[in-house]
This record gives sequence, structure tokens and C-alpha cells, in this order.
Amino acid sequence: MKNFLPLAYFQNQFISIEKAQVSIATHALHYGTAALGGLRGVLNPQNPSEILLFRLDRHCQRLSNSAKYLNYDLPADKIEHIITDFVLKNRPQTSFYLRPLVYTSSLGIAPRLHQIEQDFLVYGLAIADDLYPEGISCRFSSWYRQEDRSCPLKGKTSASYITSALAKTEAVESGFDEAILLNSQGKVAEASAANIFIVRNETLITPSCNQDILEGITRDSIMSIAQDLGIKTEARAVDKSELLIADEVFVCGTALKITSVNRIENYRLPDNKTITNQLKKQFTAATENKAPQYQDWITIIKLSTNQQM
Repeated sequence: MKNFLPLAYFQNQFISIEKAQVSIATHALHYGTAALGGLRGVLNPQNPSEILLFRLDRHCQRLSNSAKYLNYDLPADKIEHIITDFVLKNRPQTSFYLRPLVYTSSLGIAPRLHQIEQDFLVYGLAIADDLYPEGISCRFSSWYRQEDRSCPLKGKTSASYITSALAKTEAVESGFDEAILLNSQGKVAEASAANIFIVRNETLITPSCNQDILEGITRDSIMSIAQDLGIKTEARAVDKSELLIADEVFVCGTALKITSVNRIENYRLPDNKTITNQLKKQFTAATENKAPQYQDWITIIKLSTNQQM
């Protein structure tokens, strides 16, 4: 477990990651009755004794909302306090990824969300700043994105990620890096665990929130940045065929940040990625607290004084 941060928050206490274990009979393990979050932390390039967390408030609020689907009242400010304490106790020395998780912790065999115990945990691991610096190749998945009427897609429920796992493995084992899922109407939804954008005629386009997508925080940030840069943006239904003739395509998310798509199936996309690179530069500046207009997106945790700003 060398890439994991040494301490985890588990059962209302901080313990070593090795000791943070659940029973094989844990309800959530059997029925996917859990909801997850994910956010990045980086060392402040201007001050290595500070940790920068990107849009912590939004991540905590989304996880709090996701917990409601599990009949679990977990306030966003409580999540934020625990995550801040988690960072202070672990004192990470490199870029890292945090995984908070809410789950049904009872030991039982009946799928339900009433009369059941819930719990909350946090762990973290080191992660590279750029997972795919050269970009990725994609294929259209044979699996379809779930519909919100059968799965609460406005939250990050663990059960919904079986489709992501199937699509990702199908893509990798057939020679691609990533999958693109369509929704039940045949429109573009998202990648296996990331939102998707295209550029056509100098317009930035992404599937709208009524297309059975996750309302990504990185997605929202990119749209705000694009509008501030004077780039025309549209959120609407996107046809599969549009991706094949797009000027630029990229996927985005907490782990992937902004990652260019170089090829979809056997269609090579243009090498010129002007808007993608422009957004990537400004997004990186925002996450590193180098863009004054986005300073309210950053939570600064001071390791030296154990104070949060």
C-alpha cells in the first residue's frame, strides 16, 4: 500500500490505512449501497507548506446530496471538517487524490435503505499530476449509460459504476484508453468516469445535464473558465457523429483533469487543440491558485500552523 496516505478516517477515528478494514458481510459490499466522492490536493507551488484543495465546498455538498439517496443525513460542513483534519494529520508531500465514501455499514443480506446503519470514511493516495500527457484514444462502448429514472445519476452512487467498469475494460482490452457511453436515446453521455467536451466552429459543446450525465464539478469549472475567456459555450444533446468530425475533443474529471482525445475508433482527430490547450492552461492555474479570479475555488490548508484559510 505504498501509494496510500498513511492514515484513514474510519469509524469516527483516524487509524492506519492497514487497519481500516470492513467485514465481508458489509451491506454496501453486496448491494452497491454507497456513494463516493473524489478530489485532488496539490502542494502550493508558491509555498510547499500549504496544501491546495480544489472546490472543496462543492465536492462536500455533492457527497452530502449523494448520501441522501442512501437515507443518510451527512452535512457538508461535517465532511469538510473531516477532510481538512485528514489532510493535516497525513501531511502529504506530493499531489494526492482523496476518496471519501458513505456506505451502509450494517452486516446484513436484505437490500434496503431503512433500518440500517451508515458510516463515512476517507482515504487518500498519491496521484500523478497528468495521467495521460499525450492524450488518449477512445471507442464507443457497447454499454449504455443508465437512465436517471432507474438510477440516481445526480449523485455518485457506487452501484452506477458497474457500467463504467464494464465500459472501461471493454475499451482497454480492445486497444483503446477510454470508453464513450451513449445514453438510452443514442446521444453522447460521458466517458467511463469523466465528462466530455467537443469543439466545433470555435464553440465549446458538452452534453447537457438532462442527458443522463454526472453533473461534474470539473465540467462546471471548465464552462465557467471558457465563458470568462470569451469562448462560446453550449450545453445540449450531442450526436455520436459530431464527435467524429469535431475540431477538438477532450474528457475531464477530478482524476483526468483535462485530457485530450486524439482518436475515436478509427477516426483521427486534428492535432491542433487550441481551445483545449487554452482551457487546460487556465484550469491548471486555477487549481494551483495562480488565477486571482478563481481564488474562491481554493481551500488552503497550512501544514505548518495547522490552520485553514
